Amino acid sequence: MPAGPRILVSACLLGQPVRYDGSAKTLQHPLLQHWQQNGWVVSLCPERAGGMPTPRPAAEIANGLSGRDVVAGHALVRDTTGADVTAPFLDGAQAALALAQQEGCTVALLIDGSPSCGSLMIYDGSFTGQKQAGEGVTAALLRQNGIAVFAPADIEKLAASLSSF
Repeated sequence: MPAGPRILVSACLLGQPVRYDGSAKTLQHPLLQHWQQNGWVVSLCPERAGGMPTPRPAAEIANGLSGRDVVAGHALVRDTTGADVTAPFLDGAQAALALAQQEGCTVALLIDGSPSCGSLMIYDGSFTGQKQAGEGVTAALLRQNGIAVFAPADIEKLAASLSSF
């Protein structure tokens, strides 16, 4: 393992076309490039790790609830066809947690808005484009297990948290 911190990063932020629509959300940022060059980045798409295909129908956490509610068994994740996709979202979150723990990741940089990775906001479950404050399933599980989760908008805060390296 390379010397330095280990950072779990959403695969879509690294240019991998794994999002529900087959696209990436590549983050071009000098800090992320520096971390990649130093071998600190651990890449994962929780939805793909949970067994979901690419492309796939868009999904949202139902009824205006959050990932914390899904992890607690009080909410479902549904896709645009109405299918219950809670199980693969939970499986992906568990895979992300296992990888983070195995690789020694204490922080994660996850794409915001996602029902898996959102850390500041997620969609409200109505499939109308309405956003709300909240976190996705993976973000919630990582936080419950002591891993700090940051959105791309907070990359400088993540960097500050790594100042001991």
